[in-house]
Amino acid sequence: MMRNIILMIGVLMGALTIRAGEISKYVLDNYLIAVEQPGIVIGRIYPKPSSIRLLCDTSSLFRIDTKEKSICLKENKALVKKQATYRYGVTLLIDGYECRFELLKDGFSKNRIVAHRGAWKQKGVLQNSLRSFQNAVELGCQGSELDVWLTTDNKVVLSHDPQLYGMEIENSTSLQLFQQTIHEKDPIPSLQEILLEAKMQNTTHPIIEIKDSQKGLERTLQLADSVVSIVHRMKMQGDVEYISFNYEVLKRIRELDSTARILYLWEGKKQLEDLIKDRISGIDYSYYAYRQDKNLIGKAKMSGLLTNVWTVNNAEELLLYYQQGVDYITTDEPELLLKIINSLN
Repeated sequence: MMRNIILMIGVLMGALTIRAGEISKYVLDNYLIAVEQPGIVIGRIYPKPSSIRLLCDTSSLFRIDTKEKSICLKENKALVKKQATYRYGVTLLIDGYECRFELLKDGFSKNRIVAHRGAWKQKGVLQNSLRSFQNAVELGCQGSELDVWLTTDNKVVLSHDPQLYGMEIENSTSLQLFQQTIHEKDPIPSLQEILLEAKMQNTTHPIIEIKDSQKGLERTLQLADSVVSIVHRMKMQGDVEYISFNYEVLKRIRELDSTARILYLWEGKKQLEDLIKDRISGIDYSYYAYRQDKNLIGKAKMSGLLTNVWTVNNAEELLLYYQQGVDYITTDEPELLLKIINSLN
């Protein structure tokens, strides 16, 4: 019953028209609130505005630094680890625009584990499903990777392959997909459905891979627009990260959100200097790339780029990359990596 209710919410939210124009004009460079640090700067506003005023703060925790154009905790206020509340809404008046942001207490795992398409293998659930995301959260993974496509009625749904349950994702409506899979243990979820689930915790980041449309670049960029618009509309900029093999997608996301965390998947197609110039956040390369260039991690970190390695499932290599200090390790075996990490502590 509850599963059907959540599904219907996802369908209803997916029925709303998504346009790039719904994306926030102003963003923060950080949405996460560190605990036990009174008075800290939380996030600076971009693009830098001329004027800023706090309109609404129901928690009475925040203040505005008009000189630095940032949101801060009040000097005598701090969040504590045991505090149950972890999402805080604030409304600002920025250069005459009323802007709402959602700030999160930073309880996100720092174990560097990214569950590839969720935690599905050991539990026997479908990849890119609601249950695989829930399993990743239950394990305490830092991230849960998921893949998205656009249906014929322009709704964003999850699947790694262009076909699932015998249906062509891009040639089906969202209603057709939901109706045909509702009887399955793991029906095809919408992005909104997964993000609604993600909103119920602050342990695991959804890491959204924008897939290349079989209908061409224009359709792929439309998918990117829709995904970013959904994230902004749901006030989840502090939750999600984006990845793609398509460099134009990452450039598009950077145009839409100047502070989003975006990582490039296709090693060898671009130089690290290109990523820096285009303000890409980091590299998300296969383990083959790191094998071929033993200095890649160091070079990327020296350039200020994040590093992710995929898809590592061997215990020896999981330990190797963890000890080498890669920022994220994407794996189909998050349970195994967690066991390895625990054995080191």
